[in-house]
Amino acid sequence: MLETVIGLMRFASSLLFGVAVSVLFAGIERTRKNNIVVGCSCVILLLVQSACWWFFGIDMTSKLYPFIIHVPMILLFSLYFKRPWLTSAASVLSAYLCCQAPRWIGFLAGTAFDRRLADHIFYIAAVFLAYYFLKRYVAGSVRELMDKSIKSRVLLGAVPLFYYMFDYITTIYTDILYSGAKWAVQFMPSTISVFYFVFIILYYAETQKQADAQRVQDMLTAQLQLAKTEFATLRQLQEFTAVYRHDMRHHFTFLQSLASAGSIEGIKEYLKTAQSDIDAITPVRFCENETANLIVSAFSARAVQEGVLLSVDAKLPATVPLSDTEFCSLLSNSLENAITAAATCPDPRCKTVTFKAQVHKNKLLISTDNPYSGKIRMKGGLPQSPFESHGFGTRSIVAIADAHGGQAIFNAEGGVFNLKIMLPLDE
Repeated sequence: MLETVIGLMRFASSLLFGVAVSVLFAGIERTRKNNIVVGCSCVILLLVQSACWWFFGIDMTSKLYPFIIHVPMILLFSLYFKRPWLTSAASVLSAYLCCQAPRWIGFLAGTAFDRRLADHIFYIAAVFLAYYFLKRYVAGSVRELMDKSIKSRVLLGAVPLFYYMFDYITTIYTDILYSGAKWAVQFMPSTISVFYFVFIILYYAETQKQADAQRVQDMLTAQLQLAKTEFATLRQLQEFTAVYRHDMRHHFTFLQSLASAGSIEGIKEYLKTAQSDIDAITPVRFCENETANLIVSAFSARAVQEGVLLSVDAKLPATVPLSDTEFCSLLSNSLENAITAAATCPDPRCKTVTFKAQVHKNKLLISTDNPYSGKIRMKGGLPQSPFESHGFGTRSIVAIADAHGGQAIFNAEGGVFNLKIMLPLDE
């Protein structure tokens, strides 16, 4: 009698364990309503399982288990909890695979004590330990992989599916495994070996992707840091201008002394030197935004050195709700890429860059037009640099635009390259 009661408890604990682990793997939110639905589902499934056991016996119940337990669970997760079909199926199949360890522990205990009762007791105890372990150390990783991509769900569900089919075909619907059939004995080791090597290949590919992503992130971080440094230098230049303006009275005093001495040539020479010094440190004012003035002035001077005509139409307010580093990176990368491309054009008459920037309807709008020589290869909407260490400027622009929910559109047509950036600005 006791063994029968414990056996019933084993059946119930097995069902509850499978449902609980499936819920963990499927990523179903733990709310009061969901808990009630899952609890009611467990009661219904237990009643159905008990009824089948009562009317058809344990052997037939085991054969009907996929149809009375597993399929309804997959339907519940997919239709009620709105989880993807692959996630629901992979979660249920993975939970079934997790039942194998408690089953093996129970089998060892039953063999050691030569009692079926020991098998049941140790199985029930192992179920609680397995649930604690899976919830604490495994479920979170499984949920993240489930939500990562369809490929991840397929890979996660593949091994449990093969084991599920193998277990039912060779031990429940038939006794092929226990009859010693060689193909059955070798099936699971072969399957595990195949998926082990598949895992190695996929894991290597994933680590390469992560390494590439980290490399790009490091380069973008370095670029932002460089932009920050350049911006600090430009700020320092602005301070020098303020100091020079403050010292203007001293220049006037010296000029007055030269005038009193009647040294016209000395005055001319001094004015020429002073004008040159002022021009070297004074940024041109293109708009009300001082950051934009500093950056555009620096690149305007660079354009002159490169023999490029830079046309600027900037209508930016005094403050733009964007970090100085990001703002500097957007303007610097846009202008640098445009001027560099225009400088390589063989026809001097074509070396013209048009730069526009404004804030319109609470959106920052930046555009550049420049000529280019040769052919530009586009991939994923981004221009591809033929040099491995180049192309991070465009990625930096895209990364900043994406981070603020904006867009960066690159277009090359008819010998003219066009960049358009749109960033929604916070109030």
